[in-house]
Amino acid sequence: MLRRMVHAPARLHPLRQLAASSGVPGGPSPARAQLDSKRKLQKQICQVVLDHFEKQYKKELGEAWSTVREVITSPLCWQYAVLLNKFSYSSELETNLHLKGYRSLFQESLPYLPGSLKCYISRTPGRFPAQKHQIGKLKEYYLLNAASLLAVLALEIKVGERVLDMCAAPGGKSIAILQCALPGRLHCNEHDSLRSRWLKQTLESFIPEALRDFITLSELDGRQIGDLHPELYDKVLLDAPCSNDRSWLFSSDIQLATRRLIQRRELSALQVQLLRSAIKAVCPGGSVVYSTCTLSKAENSDVINHILNSCCNVLPVDISELANAVSNEFTLVADVQPHELLVLPAKEKAWGPMYVAKLKKIS
Repeated sequence: MLRRMVHAPARLHPLRQLAASSGVPGGPSPARAQLDSKRKLQKQICQVVLDHFEKQYKKELGEAWSTVREVITSPLCWQYAVLLNKFSYSSELETNLHLKGYRSLFQESLPYLPGSLKCYISRTPGRFPAQKHQIGKLKEYYLLNAASLLAVLALEIKVGERVLDMCAAPGGKSIAILQCALPGRLHCNEHDSLRSRWLKQTLESFIPEALRDFITLSELDGRQIGDLHPELYDKVLLDAPCSNDRSWLFSSDIQLATRRLIQRRELSALQVQLLRSAIKAVCPGGSVVYSTCTLSKAENSDVINHILNSCCNVLPVDISELANAVSNEFTLVADVQPHELLVLPAKEKAWGPMYVAKLKKIS
C-alpha cells in the first residue's frame, strides 16, 4: 500500500491551477485516443495564445520558431514514446514494437543509462494503443513525450538514494525513476488533489504492491517542502508547473487562455520559489534537476540564472555530455549553457518542448 504523508494542506496557488495540465495517466483507450485526436484537430487553435507565442518565440528562437510552430500546431505529426515497465516485462510486447517499426530510443553511449530503462520510438507520427487501468494488474508500458526522460537521466538515480519528485503528477517521471533504479525512498508530491489521485492510480498501475512501501505520496505545497524536510533528499526532481506550450495552444476557452497569458509573467516567481524549496530539501552534495515543457526563456534559463546569482551554496552541473549523446534523436538549441538543454519540436523529431537544467548543492 502506498504510504501517504499528511500535512495541513495549503491553499492552492492560482498559477499552479492554471499551469497544471489535464489528462488521466497512462492515456485513454485506443478508441478514445483516436477520438481525442480527431477532436484536437477539429478544435481551433486559440489565436490569442498563438499570437502571443508568435511575438515571444520569434524573438527568442529566431528562424527556428517557424519549424517549431508548424509542429506544435499540428497534432497529427506529434510522436509518442513507449516506456516499458520492468515490473511487468513482456517479450511479446517488445517483439510487437519491433514489427511495427519501433526501435530503442537510446542508441548511443550515455553518461548514465541503466539497462533496465527501455524506451521505444517510431519515426512515424501516431500513438501506440494505451492500456486501461485494471485493479490488481500492472500495465506493461507508459506512453510519454520522449524528451521528458532527459530530466530523469540527468538526475542519475542510484540504488538506495532518497529521491523527491516535487511536482509528480501525472506520474511519468516517477515511473521512469523507478525503471532506472530502486531508491531507498521515493517521495512523490502533487499539491493539486485531483492530479494527486491520478498520480496514485499511475503508481498502482505500474509498481508491484511489494515495492510500494518505498514510496510516499503527499499533497504538500512544494514551496513548503524545503522547510518541512530540510536536507532530507539525495536527489530532487522539480518538473515545475509552467505555461505548457502544446496544451495552451488548444485552449478552447478564450477567457481562460487570456487569463493564463496575463498571469504567465508571474509563473517564473512561483518557479523560483519552488526551486529554492527544492534546494533546501536536498542534502549537501546532492543534486536538483529542474525541468519544464515550455520554450519560454523567462521560465527556463532566467529562473536558473536567478537562483545561481542569488544562492551561494549552489553550482551548475555540466550536462553537455548527455546533450551530445542524444543530439541525433532530439533537436537541441545550440547556444545554451553547459548545465542546461532545450529540446525543440521538429519534423520527425516531434519531441518537446522540454527544458532541463541541473544544479548541485555544495553546503
